[in-house]
Amino acid sequence: MKHDPGYFEIRLATSERDLMAAQRLRYRVFVEELGGDGDLVDHDARLERDEFDPVVDHLCLIDTRRSAQDLDHVVGVYRLLPGSRAAAFGRFYCDGEYDLTPLRESGRTVLELGRSCVDPAFRGGSGMFLLWNALADYVLDNGIEILFGVASFHGTDATMLAPSLAWLHHHHLAPADLRPRARPEGFQPMDLIPPDRLNRREAMLGMPALIKAYLRLGGMVGEGAFIDRAFNTTDVFLLMDTKAMSDKHRQFYQTRWQQNQ
Repeated sequence: MKHDPGYFEIRLATSERDLMAAQRLRYRVFVEELGGDGDLVDHDARLERDEFDPVVDHLCLIDTRRSAQDLDHVVGVYRLLPGSRAAAFGRFYCDGEYDLTPLRESGRTVLELGRSCVDPAFRGGSGMFLLWNALADYVLDNGIEILFGVASFHGTDATMLAPSLAWLHHHHLAPADLRPRARPEGFQPMDLIPPDRLNRREAMLGMPALIKAYLRLGGMVGEGAFIDRAFNTTDVFLLMDTKAMSDKHRQFYQTRWQQNQ
């Protein structure tokens, strides 16, 4: 993996300590910051865990100035689950929220992204760009054609999120042959505002930064949001077709990356 000229290092988790540090970061973000919970969350040890952790790759952003002994060295993480490994395990994480039949029947090589988070002290800096660069290397090395995962809005009141959800539905809906649909038990319609009443500025103000980043790369959404009450979030399904990613999108991120050097 590539290294930042300064104090950042990017690598797949190589030890139990790396994994636990990633789980500690996830606990700080998803549990303490966002109010989430889960059956395998270890509140005493402050570790956000689930059954997928043993089978995925954890792409970690490391701050080499921080202590691995204190589980403080992982300051950013992406969880990566290739389609072949999900098939052997029996499912994707997203299967719990969306019907993935269209993706499974597409014949394309897929990669599920999950549990993406960055320590608050490093948001908006070069750390996220390093993670994205390393993710691009992983995609190329593994011949991935479609990236997908859920991205979350904080809170479960859809009326408060209506401008953003409606904008995604009306402007970024995936083609029908690739479009997963939220499962009935958590299904939340996204077309809450007619397209002629939408205000782009209002919609973007409420849009999480990660979702906006995916949209700039040509990201598309599935049908319906999913209300995840355990994590206190409203989730949307995002997918990117790497073959359809335009030169314009690539140039945008190359330019942004250069500006952050």
